[in-house]
Amino acid sequence: MRIESVDMFYLSMPEIEDIGDGSQDACLVRLRAGDYVGWGECESSPLPTIAALVTPWSHSACKPVRDAVLGQRLDDVADIARIAAKVRADSLDLLQADHALSGIEAAMWDLLGKRLSEPVYRLLGYPCAYAKMPYASVLFGDTPQETLEKARQARAQGFRAAKFGWEVFGRGTVAEDADHLVAAREGLGPEGMLLIDAGTVWRDDLEAAAQRIPALQAARVTWLEEPFVSGALREYAALAARCAPVKLAAGEGSHNEYMAYHLIDYGGVGYIQIDVGRIGGIGAAKRVADYAQARGVTYVNHTFTSHLALSASLQPYAGVAQDVLSEYPMELKALAREMTVEHIERDAEGMIHAPDRPGLGMTPNTEALRKYLVDVEIRAKGEVRYRTPEL
Repeated sequence: MRIESVDMFYLSMPEIEDIGDGSQDACLVRLRAGDYVGWGECESSPLPTIAALVTPWSHSACKPVRDAVLGQRLDDVADIARIAAKVRADSLDLLQADHALSGIEAAMWDLLGKRLSEPVYRLLGYPCAYAKMPYASVLFGDTPQETLEKARQARAQGFRAAKFGWEVFGRGTVAEDADHLVAAREGLGPEGMLLIDAGTVWRDDLEAAAQRIPALQAARVTWLEEPFVSGALREYAALAARCAPVKLAAGEGSHNEYMAYHLIDYGGVGYIQIDVGRIGGIGAAKRVADYAQARGVTYVNHTFTSHLALSASLQPYAGVAQDVLSEYPMELKALAREMTVEHIERDAEGMIHAPDRPGLGMTPNTEALRKYLVDVEIRAKGEVRYRTPEL
């Protein structure tokens, strides 16, 4: 069969808040081939990603992503890798192409899984999908009291681990950050796994990050996530050497597998966190999962949006028994909650599983999503390059 259409949809909440919450808008991908439809999600700003899909040619290595996908054969797993490689080559200088490819590639896996009546993890070569332990992923409160309440809520809801990130952390004094860490630890209780996400707040300031080490150690934090931007490998390595037993986590900013390999090889991270919606899709994420296993680094998914994205993020390491942690977004906006008919819920033991249904096992709730659809038209060189498709 051949890919007949590639559609992207710009979805958004009516109002966007100035907070670190990626569930406020979405770039949804629909792929059609024969009698089958596949769905994916780009973890990106929707409008520039749509522009990358349809932009006019600039030169031989800066072509619209759509041109490398339409009309291509999609009959087996090898075709997905071939099409992804073609996008990378033809849109080499189009930096937003990585985000666009990520959603398209996930949609290809979804479509092929439906055609072959297999869940994606089996197409990746895993005979089974192991249960993962979800950690409640939330933003820090504005005050330590708010952080304490969020931690108590996570514990009351049965989560054995929780991650607090962004917002005020790292932007004030060392003492203020320590108060938030004490509050999070108190709320989770002595046995809860506490994870901290600094959201690249210190960029490459090693000493600013190092000043927080005693408080992180005192709160028995398992990992400190993204203290620096992805490329600050020297700073990652230096901090990793100083903060034991706290480990560093990073990787969500990787938009190809090589960036993730560098964090493992040169950054000293103990946890590599990959967002399928950014790195180029499920295949690229699976290669990182394999690489991490060989080097004794724990693979963890990154996802903070819909359950479609959550399902895609689980597939690359579904069959890895020893890597059990999974990010589980807890403060989703209505758009992200309503994205799919199905949701990945915790079982009686508090664990989650990659859906054991064909493809990604998730059905977009198109009726619910229409109210979030943003009407877009892109014109260039006297022609309409894009108009919002019918959802």
